[in-house]
Formats: sequence, structure tokens, C-alpha cells
Amino acid sequence: MAEASPEGRPSPATLHDVAREAGVSIATASRALNGSTRNVRTENVSRVLAAAAKLDYEPHLSAQAIAKGSTRTAALVVGDVADPYFSAIAAGVSRVAEAAGLIVTMAVADRSPDRELEIVRTVRGQRPRVIIIAGSRVEGAGTREALVEELEQYRTAGGRVVLISQQDLPFATVTIDNRGGARRLARALAGVGYRRFAVVHAPDRVRTSRDRVDGFTEGLREVGIALDGRFLLETEFTRAGGYEAARELAGRGLEGIEVVFAVNDVMAIGAMTAFRDAGLVPGEDIAVAGFDDIGSAVDVVPALTSVAVPLEEAGASAMRLALAESAGSEGVESESAEPESAEPVRIEPLKVGSARIETRVILRESTPPRPR
Repeated sequence: MAEASPEGRPSPATLHDVAREAGVSIATASRALNGSTRNVRTENVSRVLAAAAKLDYEPHLSAQAIAKGSTRTAALVVGDVADPYFSAIAAGVSRVAEAAGLIVTMAVADRSPDRELEIVRTVRGQRPRVIIIAGSRVEGAGTREALVEELEQYRTAGGRVVLISQQDLPFATVTIDNRGGARRLARALAGVGYRRFAVVHAPDRVRTSRDRVDGFTEGLREVGIALDGRFLLETEFTRAGGYEAARELAGRGLEGIEVVFAVNDVMAIGAMTAFRDAGLVPGEDIAVAGFDDIGSAVDVVPALTSVAVPLEEAGASAMRLALAESAGSEGVESESAEPESAEPVRIEPLKVGSARIETRVILRESTPPRPR
């Protein structure tokens, strides 16, 4: 039975309640209720229908409507409209969608799992053909089960779901080699003479940040360098967050720190501004490195050392997965959007319906070689 509301009235039953009552998975319950009974045993269909009747469950009409046809739109949910990381992804999504005759609508979750769930609940009622969610998973948010249920109902009724994130939810996912890229960056910086590091990062519950910190720490450990915990500076995953962390570090007098690694480029650019405001010259008094290689990484002075992620190709790959007749596991190879590399971008297969985007280190003037 559904739990009572604070006013004492029983809350409406959910698909999760029906599945639990019938002793089946959410996917099986959704297929049985939406009339898509492929791979659903007859006895399970009967149990689900009986459970729905017992709980007085009312199915989501919007989800059922998708099964009858969808609009020629694709919904893209991004974490932050001001971050060039997401605008590059959106460009790739739009390029492939346009070729397929689809129009992309975009919604911004402001890096909030609650807002992300609210957006998914809203946009799936508009019957897009595709929903793509781009952004780091956030642990402990309390919305995972509800988000999976919403997306599972949408997919079961005919929609297509792809994430550009960590492989966490049971849907096709384009992942980025965050850990490996950060590990290679650490080794490259050590290779040009750096020995004392500070790391500016987001809270550990933000998976992208944590993966990059873990990879960077691992890379340093491999060359015999240990990070001092005093120089792991937690802040917001934004330019302003990078600025505040660097201002704090400069206020402490750097204490021998030679290079600051910020876990994304916008944080690194904010850190460079803070160092200048403190009277320090980035690339001379203090080296700075970032991650993502957004367009402005080569426009700042000095040009920013970073880990290049082919973000537009990540967006394009996600849309290709969504539009595939059946999500396959084939690797895709395309020309790199980065003029500094002659190597093609590799998108490696992980599992059916998923792919991993490889990264590469680019050393620039913000981290000049140090005398040994």
C-alpha cells in the first residue's frame, strides 16, 4: 500500500509500488502497463495488472502517449548554460539532430539533481523522441531511484535515453576518461619538473571532480610524489569557485606550491585571475593547469595547459547512440576538432549502447618547464 501523506491521505501509488507488489522489476511493470509486453511472461502481466488494480495505480498518460508517436524534437538537459563545456556538447548534439531532421530543445538543471528530475518529468510529457542528459552524477542526492523510474517509463513507451556522464544509471551512456586524463596530466607535469602541487576541486559527491582528483593523485603517486592534504582545496565547480580557492591559496603565501591543478578549465581561469589580483603572474610565479580544453583555454594569457576532451564529438556520439535502430557497441572514429593534434578522436566501445571518449594532455605556456 502507498504511504500516507503528511495530511493523513494515502499518496498516489507509483510504478515502483506496483512493481514491488507484483514482485517484478520496474521495467517489467512498465511494459505490462503500457501494453508493450514483449519479453514479459503472461503470468507477470497478470500479476502487474492485479497489483495496479489493488493499489489504484494511475499510469502516466504522457508516457503512454509516446508509444503512439513522438514529436520531431530531442530534449537536452545540461548542468550549466554558462559553462562552455556544455555549449560544446550541445553543438555536437545539434549537429547530428539537424541531420536527422530533429529540433533540439535545451533545459538547464543548474547542477541540481532535484531540478534535473523535475525537468525530466516535464519534458517527457512533451513527447520528445530523445532525451539526453549531460552532467556529472552527484552521489547522495536522493533522486536516483525516481529519475531511473521516470526514464525507464519513457524508454519503455518508445523514447530513447542517453547520458553523457558516469556509467551509473541503467541507460546508454557516453563516458569521458576523466581519471585517465588526470593521471596522464599529473605525470606530464612531473615530467617537466614540477614537484609541489595544489588541487582545486568540487565536493567529492560530484563524480566528475572526484574522478579527476583520484586520477591526478594516482599519477603523482606513480612518480613518487604525494599530495599534501592542506593543498586539496574544495570549492564550487565554477569559475567563481576557482577564483575563491586561488585567492585563499595566495593569501597563505603559496607555501612553496609550484603548480595548481583545477579540475575544470573555468575553475583554472578563475584561479589565474585571482593570482593576478594578488600580484602574481600565472606561468611565472605560479603555474596553472585545467581540464576539458574549452575554447578560451587558448585565448587566456598565458595559454592554459589542459586535458583535451572532444566535447562536441561527445554530444554527437550521444545523439548517434540515441538515433541508432538498436544501441550498438561499435567504436566510432572521426577527425579531431583540435588543430594541435593529428591523431583522430577515438570513441571506444564499453558495452552495448555505451562509449567512452578518450582524452589527451596539452602542455601550454601556463606550465613552462622548470629547471631540475
